[in-house]
Amino acid sequence: MATTGPIDLLPQLTRTGSAQSAATPRAGHSRARRIATYVLFGLAILVIWESVKFVGGVPWRFQNVLGTDIDIEHFPPFRWPFASDLNLPHWFNILAALAAPVQRNAEASLGQFLVGAAFYTWREAVIGFIVGALLGLLLATVFVHSRLAERAFVPYVVASQTIPIVALAPMIVFAFGPNVTSVVVIATYLTFFPVTIAMIRGLRAPDPRALELMRSYAAGRWAIYRKLRLPASMPYLFTALKIAATASIVGAIIGEGPGGIPNGLGRAIINFNQQYITGPEKLWAAILVASLLGVTFFVMIRALELIALRGRPGAAEG
Repeated sequence: MATTGPIDLLPQLTRTGSAQSAATPRAGHSRARRIATYVLFGLAILVIWESVKFVGGVPWRFQNVLGTDIDIEHFPPFRWPFASDLNLPHWFNILAALAAPVQRNAEASLGQFLVGAAFYTWREAVIGFIVGALLGLLLATVFVHSRLAERAFVPYVVASQTIPIVALAPMIVFAFGPNVTSVVVIATYLTFFPVTIAMIRGLRAPDPRALELMRSYAAGRWAIYRKLRLPASMPYLFTALKIAATASIVGAIIGEGPGGIPNGLGRAIINFNQQYITGPEKLWAAILVASLLGVTFFVMIRALELIALRGRPGAAEG
């Protein structure tokens, strides 16, 4: 039986190193293409937005164009009610509203007000996100180590998500009171489910042969969990956390309405919705900031994933 020495392994190691070196530029190019795709997608949305208003929006008129005493009048061939300036403002008017005062004679701009509200909502969402992630990890750990508990309680975990959060939020506020605790509970409710389901699968991901090897060395459940199951489940965990990050933002915004929180994005959206007739751009700006908050939280979890899973195959492609 032939043995393999260091010299025999040298070509293989060289090929492996070359493959890893080649994979790094490919990963960089793939990331650049992905970013370019997102940018082009955003620009396409803006072009379609303005094209719809140009074809079916409100007529407009430019007077004395560039000082030439030439007037340009535009009467669209269609009149679509959803494309009016009230229902669908120009995107540049929405951006301009961010620089305008949040209220008449107010010192703070709308953008400053919404950024402050976004930070307040994000703090609530982070607390719910952490609590929900820990709860989901705990439940998944129990279910993986107890088939009886899994069969008994997983159906109830799944059924808990069939209740609309809009209907459940007032009940939670009634139970815990109109305060930040209610908002955190709602964010936790939306966070724990994806982590629980993903980690049930992730904690069972290790190769059965590795489990048998650990048991052959008399490793206990805790040692197997810490050294084998948990490391193998990290890709599943981060996939769930990216879903939970955006869900926690949604839960916090929804909870701030019945929770009576005056400083978050939820209350801002409700207030600007009541003032929509006089300033539709404010509501659209609040929605824009809320969506950017969710995207930012997602990107933060993605960056943490790249750091935690660096060196693993496919980590840079998630």
